[in-house]
Amino acid sequence: MDTQWLDDEQLDTWVKLIAVVELLPGVLDSQLRRDSGLTHFEYFVLAMLSEADDHTLRMTALAQRTNASLPRLSHVVRRLEDRDLVVRSPCPEDGRATNAQITKSGMTEVVAAAPGHVANVRHHVIDALTPPQLQQLRGIADALLARLDPEGRMSGLHGRGESRA
Repeated sequence: MDTQWLDDEQLDTWVKLIAVVELLPGVLDSQLRRDSGLTHFEYFVLAMLSEADDHTLRMTALAQRTNASLPRLSHVVRRLEDRDLVVRSPCPEDGRATNAQITKSGMTEVVAAAPGHVANVRHHVIDALTPPQLQQLRGIADALLARLDPEGRMSGLHGRGESRA
């Protein structure tokens, strides 16, 4: 099989995308840790639970929405439980499954963290782009997600902004 090497423009685009993919998580994590004492992933878990029906999700569904392995998610949820931000309980529909539910303290925490997080996202991503660039980025993200997540495993994320438009 012959390798179809990237041309200079494609390579430059790829390297810049990788730089964004590497730098953005640290920027998001640093702000949340500083302002809220939460990692970005902990915030993400709380946000997904806060938006779920009854603020509850099966651990397997939460793992899909956060793109986490069950062992990683269990470790993070245990830390959130220790801080009284989440509780786990057996799933009433399937006793073999476990549900995670955000607590009142967890809701307070995620609501308090949201303005700083949104300001950080605005500063580093949204406000750095023009409205046409944002439309392009959305189209690019949709095209990449169609390849990277064809089954829509992270369904809690796909189309979130559409209901707010």
